[in-house]
Amino acid sequence: MNTSQSSKLRKLAVKPFYFRLYLILNLPMGFLSGMRVRELTEERCKVTVPFKWLNKNPFKSTFWAVLGMGAEMNTAALILQYTYKHQPSISTLPLKCESEFLKKATGITKFVCNDGLEIKEKINIAVKTKKPIIIETYSEGLNKDAETVCKFKFTWSVKVRS
Repeated sequence: MNTSQSSKLRKLAVKPFYFRLYLILNLPMGFLSGMRVRELTEERCKVTVPFKWLNKNPFKSTFWAVLGMGAEMNTAALILQYTYKHQPSISTLPLKCESEFLKKATGITKFVCNDGLEIKEKINIAVKTKKPIIIETYSEGLNKDAETVCKFKFTWSVKVRS
């Protein structure tokens, strides 16, 4: 695993200009939603999505798909930091998403995923064995009072390309 590339990606992801440029080029709906990576380390990722006119639903809360987009980015950033510019390249695919909604999201929702070290370990296994690996990641959405708004579980497939 190229640690200098991982470190570079982490630094760029938390800089608003570079992250927003990435979004506008690769994930336009993420750009429009106002999603931001607030923290990205080897162990953890924090992503926020705001409640605003464009993100709302008729029930005066953040639309579930916007919450799902923030939760997916939360887990995907942790995977991307270990697969970015890897040689040979590594294929990633989200296989499954499960969610649970506990409260209305009526402000900024902060997603937290602490699965970074487990992700790193599993990607190392995929690189060594050249076999597909399944990774389950968990993201918790919190409101400003640190109450759980929603929970997401993403199942990813990671495979070294031949």
